[in-house]
Amino acid sequence: MSASTFSLALIAGLVPSLIWLWFWNREDASPEPRTMLAAAFFGGVLAVVAALIAEKYVAGIVSDPSLRYTLWAAIEEIFKFAAVGVIALMSGYNDEPIDAMVYCIAGALGFAALENTLFLLGPLSGGAIAQSIATGNMRFIGATLVHIVGTATVGFALGYVFYKGYLAKIIAVFIGLLAAITFHAAFNLSIINGDAADTLRAFSWVWGAVVILIILFEEIKVVRPRAMG
Repeated sequence: MSASTFSLALIAGLVPSLIWLWFWNREDASPEPRTMLAAAFFGGVLAVVAALIAEKYVAGIVSDPSLRYTLWAAIEEIFKFAAVGVIALMSGYNDEPIDAMVYCIAGALGFAALENTLFLLGPLSGGAIAQSIATGNMRFIGATLVHIVGTATVGFALGYVFYKGYLAKIIAVFIGLLAAITFHAAFNLSIINGDAADTLRAFSWVWGAVVILIILFEEIKVVRPRAMG
């Protein structure tokens, strides 16, 4: 594989994620510092490496395809959130309810950027430019959005209980991760086990989830601390 092939795959994987990051960051009336967004994004990139190692281990011990893909979805959602949690959510910059959603999306897009790059390396190395374009477009409107919706769901759960206690936040993370894993696994299984019609349906409900995510952004903007006394 040549350096130019890798560079092209990297650009093709990175640019769509940056476009989505710009789109979602506009939802925050007080945009987060670019350095923190970049850190969360890079944390998502690093999470891919850790996830690949864990997924390889699971592949070696789990023979059932459906269970394997479900566990892979769980690994990816947990690792993405863990990276964002350590880098951004535990920082002083996470100072309003919407911040958790924004940082979670930044981490998800970093994860998607490297994952998409790896998916594109094969076709590009073989000179299949048309296939590479098709793969990139499908991931831009499919798998990348699955990563966004999944991790943002955890961010919404955390933001919703932003002004509540530690226990409420633990419960929120658990519920958010469970929802994210279920959503991600359902998409994976629809694509892998279904026919073309199933794939189209999967993409349609992914976009439906994006609409819901936009609504959730509006909901999180009005979360306020409960009045005392």
